[in-house]
Amino acid sequence: AYPHELSGGQRQRVMIAMALANEPDLLIADEPTTALDVTVQAQVLNLLSELKERLGMSILLITHDLGIVKHHADRVAVMTDGKIVEAADCQQLFSSPRHSYTKKLLNSEPAGHPISCDDLAEPLLEADDLKVWFPIKKGFLQRTCDYVKAVDGVSLVIRPGESLGVVGESGSGKSTLGFALLRLLQAEGRISFAGREISALDSRSLRSLRRHFQVVFQDPFASLSPRMTVEQIVSEGLQLHNIGTVVERKQMVAEALAEVGLEEAFMRRYPHEFSGGQRQRVAIARALVLKPQLIVLDEPTSSLDRSVQAQVLDLLRDLQAKYNLSYLFISHDLKVIRALCHRVMVLHRGQTVEEGSAEKLFQNPQHHYTQTLLAAAFD
Repeated sequence: AYPHELSGGQRQRVMIAMALANEPDLLIADEPTTALDVTVQAQVLNLLSELKERLGMSILLITHDLGIVKHHADRVAVMTDGKIVEAADCQQLFSSPRHSYTKKLLNSEPAGHPISCDDLAEPLLEADDLKVWFPIKKGFLQRTCDYVKAVDGVSLVIRPGESLGVVGESGSGKSTLGFALLRLLQAEGRISFAGREISALDSRSLRSLRRHFQVVFQDPFASLSPRMTVEQIVSEGLQLHNIGTVVERKQMVAEALAEVGLEEAFMRRYPHEFSGGQRQRVAIARALVLKPQLIVLDEPTSSLDRSVQAQVLDLLRDLQAKYNLSYLFISHDLKVIRALCHRVMVLHRGQTVEEGSAEKLFQNPQHHYTQTLLAAAFD
């Protein structure tokens, strides 16, 4: 297999295998589990712990995930603005933090509840028996011998103002499902948006509809062009849809940036001049400027530290309340899903194994796979 054929989590595991191949004395693990789901996170971290004991290997673990630090580190150093502000044994730091920044980090777990929405409203997005199968070709003639069933018969409904969380292991089909719903991937099955079937529309017919459903990608470093200013990035969709004059577009960009908490002066800057959290706000502004009804959020907080995650979640809730936005929220972070989503769908090997209200699913999961995910996330 080639890297482009693997999920984000699978690619991360390949990188870890490369680093471990020579059995080093010191392993510097820089956010090694950021792109991984909770069950694979546990497997990778347990493997690192076993190798540390067996090989006498030291590990420098760099992460924004305090849960990982609490369970897998012996000592902890807390950094901000390029300086170590506190260092202590792991147990001591978590039980008795001294520095204000450490206390802020420890108090930044995803919190809050989804805003209220109308459960009886007409569906905004519907999908019925959606399938995305990738052919496996072998032999000299590259004949199809089998299929990777990335999405296999998934059906869903999202109503106006509602957040549907999609969770599952790396490679379970979460991102593929999101791209298929946006018609960015070829899929079988019926997809309708705002009462109009879009599964059979050609690209020309789809173009006018695309402003109404937007996407925010996982990696704010990769999803923003380094050669474009923030103004050019956010206004690109307005130009493609021929919305407004040059002056009007500039005003719309300024308003979108203000909505996500960024100053108008930032319009002339480039992505490399921003922090990860600010970049993700720019990505949200790019989606928001077109006034969409639905936003697909593909792991939008996975690369952010806990304090910035909390800010982004608060922002998404505020925007949803203000504009009655619907979200398809794809994430492996179940704590984030619980704080934002009304309903949750659990995917495993391309199929829905459980679906229901977030409150019921988190309190009383029925499927053993869901129980495994929750145990890995909250234990």
